[in-house]
Amino acid sequence: MRAVEKSARTVEEAVALAVEELGVDRERVRVEVLEEGARGFLGIIGGRAARVRVSVEESVCEKAVRLVRDVVDAMELGAEIATREEGDTVYISLEGKNLGVLIGRRGETLNALQYLVNVAVNRNCADRKRVVLDIEGYRKKREETLQRLALRLAEKARRRGRSVVLEPMNPQERRIIHMTLRGRNDIYTFSEGEEPFRKIVIAPKK
Repeated sequence: MRAVEKSARTVEEAVALAVEELGVDRERVRVEVLEEGARGFLGIIGGRAARVRVSVEESVCEKAVRLVRDVVDAMELGAEIATREEGDTVYISLEGKNLGVLIGRRGETLNALQYLVNVAVNRNCADRKRVVLDIEGYRKKREETLQRLALRLAEKARRRGRSVVLEPMNPQERRIIHMTLRGRNDIYTFSEGEEPFRKIVIAPKK
């Protein structure tokens, strides 16, 4: 929930200021009047401003976008943010210049930011959703890179007749490798080790 307090000459004016700052429709907000306000003598002397607290219950998508926007603005990066929802998943994509700093080495910064956003937006939330964050199409490019890597190393394992061990990967990237090579009759894959050093092994079938 987001809330702001505003003061103005009348309750209606204070509410209007709060709604404008929150950036939502008037119908979505809850208004608590803290002070009714009063006109002074002759409407000028001794008047008291009206004060209100206006709150709005944000959706998971709205909270996630606000958090991402706060990070982008704090780093003084220009970015366009687009969203879409499919079932219990919220997809947020960023496009702009100089956003590589938010991706990091092999997506480590991007994955860390995505994790933090998921924790923040789902805290004390009954309607939990998974947030997938992408920047300049990085995840699709990374998926294609991993698919090519999987096919190349599978051929290496088959040709040499020995297992090939990949570098440690996060669960999402390991899944891409497994899915790419699933169903083959010449090699098989499995994971070994403990997080965050868990890795995939591509082994030839005997």
